[in-house]
Amino acid sequence: MEFQVIPRSAKFENTVLITGFHGIGYAGYWTVKYLIQKLEAKRIAFVDSDSVSPVASTYKGRLVTPYEFYRADDITFFKVEVPPYRGAEIEFFRNFSKWVTESKFKDVVLIGGLDANLRTDNSDFRIVHTSTYSPNEHLKSAKILEEEQIIVGPVAIMMNYFESHDYPAYAILAYSSTERVDPRAAVASIEILSKCYGFKVDVEPLMKGVQEAETELSKQERKFGKSESIYT
Repeated sequence: MEFQVIPRSAKFENTVLITGFHGIGYAGYWTVKYLIQKLEAKRIAFVDSDSVSPVASTYKGRLVTPYEFYRADDITFFKVEVPPYRGAEIEFFRNFSKWVTESKFKDVVLIGGLDANLRTDNSDFRIVHTSTYSPNEHLKSAKILEEEQIIVGPVAIMMNYFESHDYPAYAILAYSSTERVDPRAAVASIEILSKCYGFKVDVEPLMKGVQEAETELSKQERKFGKSESIYT
């Protein structure tokens, strides 16, 4: 399966890569989308792949493709607007993981969600990291995902690839509702990311945007079909 970042001249060296997906509560997707908007990140590249979903949309009069890269200062965001078509997810995210390991990022962060019903304390998230990653000062006290819990979907595919290839990376897994879009999970992720990477973002609109988020999800379901994902 072909996987190509366009333009090939796009540079990613020494930037932080942050990405997330359409899992529990849409925690990863909404974290990335909100940060792109609030940090006014600029679109810098696209992904061309045999598994690109055959859909497109528009935002503020501009065409939005399924997979796009955005840049704000030294942070690169990879936004997955639409998941790869069913059956192609594993190969797509393995190819993406391979590309990441070859692109000289200084930090790689994946964002996902956890079923809030499994919460055992008052913390908002858990982290997992590869054996070669050393947590920074803001993550040293963060709790690691419990042994009896599992990660499913793109976050699992990518973390497995990174671990087996001795690549340093980590994931933030925020507790979230499994029944709806949950902006609180995105808020929790954004708050820890802002501490780690020194940016400031007003999350109050996100907290007030539950209805707007659910409306957006409804629009996506009408355009692309209702998601049956059980992904983290």
